[in-house]
Amino acid sequence: MDLLLTIVIIVCLIIIIGTFIHMYNNLVGLRNRVKNSLAQIDVQLKRRNDLIPNLVETVKGYAGHEKGVLEEVTKARTGVMNATTVEETSAADNQLTGALKTLFAVAENYPDLKANSNFQQLQSELSDTEDKIAYARQFYNDVVLKYNNTCQQFPSSIMAKLFGFKEETFFEAPESERAVPEVKF
Repeated sequence: MDLLLTIVIIVCLIIIIGTFIHMYNNLVGLRNRVKNSLAQIDVQLKRRNDLIPNLVETVKGYAGHEKGVLEEVTKARTGVMNATTVEETSAADNQLTGALKTLFAVAENYPDLKANSNFQQLQSELSDTEDKIAYARQFYNDVVLKYNNTCQQFPSSIMAKLFGFKEETFFEAPESERAVPEVKF
């Protein structure tokens, strides 16, 4: 009888310890996926940042007097490069996206610029990169959701608190882009 009780206690301890090890490893894996997905966003932002100087130079050749727009793009690009947190990166990225939209709107006024093959190629590459950034943000937010849920759900929340796992921040659209546009019929 004592042997059976000892075996049951040992099996229960093994199950409990195994469960805690599994929860801890799951939290570590999810945290690393969050870091990886954020790094993928950074890769795409860097790719876009590398294209911008070429774009600015091309536009300067045709629309040099649009200095304010070009300076805004350069300033926004610097903001993205200097961002250190998810919040700063998100805000700077949104500012850069707005500046690029303005730049492309200005380019509409210059038929020679729009016809320039270098400009068209850069515009195409930027558009492709914007799509990749949007996908990377979506993937990041999906991973953060799973990680944050794991940090908040019982019993893994105990493990998360015990070992200092902190919830992560989502990439969010700026308030101006969240507003539902008014449609009139």
